[in-house]
Amino acid sequence: MIIREYHIARGETERNVALIPSSAHGTNPATAAVAGMKIVVVDCDDKGNISLSDLKAKAEANKDNLSCLMITYPSTHGVFEEEVMEIIKVIHDNGGLVYMDGANMNAQVGLTSPGAIGADVCHLNLHKTFAIPHGGGGPGVGPILCNDKLAEFLPFHSIVKTGGSRGVTAVSAAPFGSVHALTISHAYVMMMGAEGLTTATKMAILNANYIADKLKEHFETLYTGIEGFVAHEMILDCRPFKAETGITEADIAKRLMDYGFHAPTLSFPVHGTLMVEPTESESLQELDRFISAMKSIYDEIQEIKDGTADKEDNFLKNAPHTVKVITADEWNHKYTRQRAAFPLEWIVENKFWPSVGRVDDAFGDRNLVCVSC
Repeated sequence: MIIREYHIARGETERNVALIPSSAHGTNPATAAVAGMKIVVVDCDDKGNISLSDLKAKAEANKDNLSCLMITYPSTHGVFEEEVMEIIKVIHDNGGLVYMDGANMNAQVGLTSPGAIGADVCHLNLHKTFAIPHGGGGPGVGPILCNDKLAEFLPFHSIVKTGGSRGVTAVSAAPFGSVHALTISHAYVMMMGAEGLTTATKMAILNANYIADKLKEHFETLYTGIEGFVAHEMILDCRPFKAETGITEADIAKRLMDYGFHAPTLSFPVHGTLMVEPTESESLQELDRFISAMKSIYDEIQEIKDGTADKEDNFLKNAPHTVKVITADEWNHKYTRQRAAFPLEWIVENKFWPSVGRVDDAFGDRNLVCVSC
C-alpha cells in the first residue's frame, strides 16, 4: 500500500499491478489480489532464475499501472542471480519500485547490499543474520529500510516522532516494536565489526558449498549458479527416492532426528526436497556430522532399494525412535534396536532423544488427537 500511495501522491494513475517471480519448480504464488493489487506471476527458467524476457514483456505490458516487483536475493532456491541489477532496472524503467525480501541477508552483509543492488525497500530479518533467535513465535522484530522515494510514507507514531510526514499510523503501541531484542543485534554488530560481519557472510556461503560438494554423489543439489556453486543454502532433491523406494523427504526428515538433527526446511520452496542452510555458525565438525548422517540415511535408502531392508518396516518409515520405543520389552521390527537408535558410532556418546514419535505425519500436526491419561 505504501508503494501505491507513492505513485498516487505524484498525481499519476493509480498503480496496482505487482510482479512476483514464480517458484523455481513451476508452481505459482498467490494470484489473487493482495492489498488491492493484481498479482502478475513472472516465469522462471529451468535453473530457477527469473526469466528476464518474460519480466520485460510483463513489465512493459503493465507499465501504465505497474506498482512493484517483489524479489528475494539471493533467490530462495539458493543462487545469486547474476541479472538481478538488470531485473531491477527493467522495473524502474517501467515506473515500478522494487521490494527486496531481506530473509537472505546473511549472504549479502559485507559483500553487497539491497541499496547497492538497486532495491527501493527492504526488510531485515534480525534472526539468523543478526543474532536474534528464530522460531517459537517471537519476539520478532526487524527494521524496514527504504530510499528517499518512500521515506515520507514510513509509518509514524502519535507519541514518539518516527517515520515520514505522510505515513500511515502505527500498527503497534510500541514505536519500535520489540525494542529490547534490538539491543542484541546492536551488540552483535558492534562486536563483530565490518570485517567480522563480512567474514560471517563468507563462511555462510562456504559452509553451504561444502555440504553441497560432500553430498553431490548422494543427493542432487537442485539448483546452482552458472559456475556450479550455491549461495548460502541449497535444495537437496529427494524426489527420486520416492519413485524408487517409496521413501519421502518427510521420512528423511524424521530419520534425521534419530541422528540428533532437527530437519532442514521441508518441501519448500520445492515440494519433495530439503532446503539446507547451515549459516556461518556451524563448526567443521558439526558440518561433517550432518554430512555423515545424510550419507548414512542414503545408505539406508539403498538397502530398501536392493531388498536388504523391508519396504514398509524400516528405519525411515518408523522414525523417529523414542527412548520409550527402544527400551520397551516388545520389539517387532525387522531391524535391530542398535541401528535404530545409534546408527553411527559418535551418536552413542552424543545422543539426543526425540521426545515423541511420528503421529500420522501432517495429519497429526494439524489435528488435535485426544487420548486418555
